[in-house]
Amino acid sequence: MIGLLFGSFNPIHIGHLALANYMRSFHGMQEVWFVVTPHNPHKAQESLLADHHRLELVRLAIGDEPGYRASNIEFGLPQPNYTIHTLAQLEERHPGKSFGLIMGADNLANLPKWKNGEVILQRYPIWVYPRKDWPWEAVPEHLRTHPGVTLTQAPLLEISASFIRRALADGRDVHWFMPSAVAQYVQEMGFYRTKK
Repeated sequence: MIGLLFGSFNPIHIGHLALANYMRSFHGMQEVWFVVTPHNPHKAQESLLADHHRLELVRLAIGDEPGYRASNIEFGLPQPNYTIHTLAQLEERHPGKSFGLIMGADNLANLPKWKNGEVILQRYPIWVYPRKDWPWEAVPEHLRTHPGVTLTQAPLLEISASFIRRALADGRDVHWFMPSAVAQYVQEMGFYRTKK
């Protein structure tokens, strides 16, 4: 089983990597693919780095570590991208592989609003990690008890990409929040130095 972790990764940070590592180690996933999303229909786009830069940050973060992959599958899909279309493309390009979704409790709660959310729920296993700002009890019961949904005990790391961007814009040193190769690339390119 390949676990798909979707995100803008703007930038990728140690919380993302710890989560991916946890899913492989504790839930038996063969691989975790970081699916870099060009534009999430539920998020503003103006603060995003260019797609190729965010993909490069993910590649730098995982290096040649086995079991992890940076995916640009959504770059060639019509925008805005929808998860159901991405899943169809992945299955077409990788016959014989099985895919599941890794998502926060907040995303699970919003799944009924997604394009073909019910189809995703029926066809793909979903592993959910807890969010401090979104208690499990706040997720509708029919989603919490669905046989395809697994609540994990992934450690809560209160690190967010938005915190890193704000800190960098304020001139603060947050290089420990990112893999060293990512922090170096961000510094060299001068990313996030101006406030948005």
